[in-house]
Amino acid sequence: MPKPVSPMVSIPKKSTEEVDWTTPIRNLVAKSYGENPDTYAQEYQTLQRCRQDAVKGAGSDITGRDLLYKYFGQLELLELRFSEIRVNFSWNDAFTNKVTTQTSIAYEKASVLFQIAATHSAIASSQNRSDAKGLKLAFYYFRTCAGMLTYINENFLHAPSTDLSRDVIKFLVGIILAQATEVFLEKCIEEKKANTLVAKIASQAASMYTSLSEEVKDFMGKGIFDRNWVTLVQIKSKLFGSIAQFYRAQVDDKAGNHGEALVRYTLAETLAKEGHRSAQSFSAIWSHVSPTLPADAGTSILERTKSHLQVCTDRKNEAQRENDLIYNAVLPSPDALPNIDKASVATPITIQEVYSAPDVQKIIGQDIFIKLIPLSVHESASVYSEEKAKLVRKEVENAESAEVGVRSALEAMGVQEGLGRFKAMAEGGIGGEEEIPLEVRRWREDIGVMEDRESVDALMRELARLKEAVKSELEALSRDLDVESRDCETMREPSASLNKSVRQDIKSHLSALDAAATSDQQVCALWDSVKGDDLFRASAQRGAPSESLLDLDIGEIEERLGRIKKIAYERNEVLKDLKEKIQADDVSHILLLNRRNTGAEPTLFAAELEKFKPYQQRLTATVHHQQMALQEIQGLWKSLRDIAGRGPGAKKWEEREKRKKDAVRRISSARDGYMEVRDGLTKGLQFYSQLTELSATLSRNVKSFVSDRRSERDKLVGQAERKSAPALPTTAPPPPSMETSFASMNLQGGMNRPSLPKPPQPTSYTNARLPTQPPRPSYLPPPPPQPVHSSYAAPTPTPDPYANLGLFSSSQYSAPSTQPQSSAPPPPPSSLPPQRQSSFPPHPPPPQSQPSYQYAPQGYSTSSPFPAPPPPMQYSTPPPPSNTTPRPPSQSQPMPPPQGYNSQYYQGYGR
Repeated sequence: MPKPVSPMVSIPKKSTEEVDWTTPIRNLVAKSYGENPDTYAQEYQTLQRCRQDAVKGAGSDITGRDLLYKYFGQLELLELRFSEIRVNFSWNDAFTNKVTTQTSIAYEKASVLFQIAATHSAIASSQNRSDAKGLKLAFYYFRTCAGMLTYINENFLHAPSTDLSRDVIKFLVGIILAQATEVFLEKCIEEKKANTLVAKIASQAASMYTSLSEEVKDFMGKGIFDRNWVTLVQIKSKLFGSIAQFYRAQVDDKAGNHGEALVRYTLAETLAKEGHRSAQSFSAIWSHVSPTLPADAGTSILERTKSHLQVCTDRKNEAQRENDLIYNAVLPSPDALPNIDKASVATPITIQEVYSAPDVQKIIGQDIFIKLIPLSVHESASVYSEEKAKLVRKEVENAESAEVGVRSALEAMGVQEGLGRFKAMAEGGIGGEEEIPLEVRRWREDIGVMEDRESVDALMRELARLKEAVKSELEALSRDLDVESRDCETMREPSASLNKSVRQDIKSHLSALDAAATSDQQVCALWDSVKGDDLFRASAQRGAPSESLLDLDIGEIEERLGRIKKIAYERNEVLKDLKEKIQADDVSHILLLNRRNTGAEPTLFAAELEKFKPYQQRLTATVHHQQMALQEIQGLWKSLRDIAGRGPGAKKWEEREKRKKDAVRRISSARDGYMEVRDGLTKGLQFYSQLTELSATLSRNVKSFVSDRRSERDKLVGQAERKSAPALPTTAPPPPSMETSFASMNLQGGMNRPSLPKPPQPTSYTNARLPTQPPRPSYLPPPPPQPVHSSYAAPTPTPDPYANLGLFSSSQYSAPSTQPQSSAPPPPPSSLPPQRQSSFPPHPPPPQSQPSYQYAPQGYSTSSPFPAPPPPMQYSTPPPPSNTTPRPPSQSQPMPPPQGYNSQYYQGYGR
């Protein structure tokens, strides 16, 4: 069965009427802020609904408490923006029910605070105090209730209603704190605290209730407080006086003061009997109609006094018996007993404490009129922003100064450059990719890309193929001309004079091939000399680390350097967090709350800037740690230099650096040679490609010439056979005239040729019908040359398509006259036709010396070793002179060098 507890008093709540917030606020928005009132229509409705929920529909529970919290918080913010607002607020007195109307927003705030205090007292009174959690909540809400009432008494001096008057509020605070002390006493008894502490707390409660019973006499007859309150206060003053004497008697009994203990037990019993008699009277007249007391108040207080009286009586009888039988102590007078000390355990919780809690701020929520910021608040916020900017600039400057100082110190010592050297000295050698200079690695990568695209070996194979193809074709052409010369009959003009220019072209091409072969050999020799260099290997071989030669503190220096990097990173992160924190910091709300505190801005700014103090301390700590690490590096570096400068590692390092420079020089030379080889091969391929085109053209012309000569020979043979046939017995045809004989010689094999001038009639021949004419021989001598131009005349000379190679000074050929055949009888001067012009103009005299192509040790010469072949000659039958179109010159241009390389490597097969 739970122990009986005494009933608690709760403060009655006020009642109110509807209030119109919209119209006054609209007028102030338009007048004071110069904005459109309709912009804040939703805010007006929100504020109106907030008041209705808080003071009209809220109950005396946690939900009602939260609604009142929110409304009072919004009232505070509203007053800061509209301090001059006037609204008719009507409230009914909590004790007299009298209506009081005022236009001041302060009256509204005081009334709402009274409502909050009444709600807190109701929540505390309704807690189950037999449970530890209930005791804790009851103690808290009694204290917060006292804090709200104290705030009303301190800030609202001229109360317009009875419930807000100073005397009433003071009495209410006293009764609430007495009840809080009572709750704390119950908690101590439940937890079996020391009898001395319990006696002090009970004495404090008894003293408070006794004072209240005296104060309440001033309100008798005014009808302010419930009469049940007065009776309950008097009962509790006796009850807690008895409890104080009871527990102090236990202390004296334990201390051996058995006489004093027996006297206190007797006093406790006496006070308990008085309180029990008052409780019996209170229970008998209890009407169960008081809204500020629980329904079982009469019964509960009676049970509480009865149980305590029983305990006191039993303990007093036991002490009396022990004293009579054992101690026989002298009993002092009750007035001679020392007073029991008091312990004040219940103090009010201020309103600032309540509203600063995060839960309460969350309940209040955002300011309804947050968009309306007074101009003075804007100005103060600007001043605060400048203070924040100064703080950030200072920290950034400190961080940059620390970074520059460390970097300068490390550069002055040469740690970054020298650490690799000392590390190599300690390891006994350096190998691998890290020792290859960046420039050499870039060379190797570039050469690898070029080799992947088209290797030098592939270019050399292509060069050899083109060279052999051109040489074979030129030799075949020479053989074809030799065969045609052997087949030439005596009856025709010898072909040697006709194909002289062709043979000269073949000879020039072969000479150019011979000259180019020398350059090819030089290119191959250069390639053989450079292709085995390290530059063309996949990667450098890493040397195995040898045994350490120096006992150095390199690892410690590297560890300090890593620590400095971590410190710099941490400093940057802290600085970043500080900037973000300052950027997000907004004190407009706080400035608005402290708007009425004149001169409080410096103090407020200093207090707000204190929240950035942890970031500043972390930044200062990073600078300190960085300086410590730098000092350690300086000491280790000095020791390292002293040791390394005297050991054998320093000499080996110098030798390695020298070998490294020599290797770079050698690789650079190999790279230059490689670029020369590629340049020479590129120009050689260009030369052989052009020579292949010229040889192809010459081959077509030679084949056409040989074919035409064969056709001409076949026709001459046919004509000779027809003329050598026997004559008919009747009449013989007249002998063909000279014109007819020459007209039958069509070297084009039936193709049209230009019209010939009519030769003069010969005078030395007689009529062919003379019987005395001897028979014609079977093979007639060739007729004299006709005054016609050969169908193989050279076309209009075209510009040399390879003149850009610059090896021949001219590509134009003149056509000298051909000597007449010695085997043909000379005709008479009067009848001899003009001699036929040769279709093959002679080749100009060959150059005195072919330019040789020599490789210079530092690059290529500007002249090419490959002589330019002669211009192509047209040996096929030309079209009529009126329609002759000269062949366009070749547009071959020298190949530009690849991007990114010096032009000195691209002079190989030059002009």
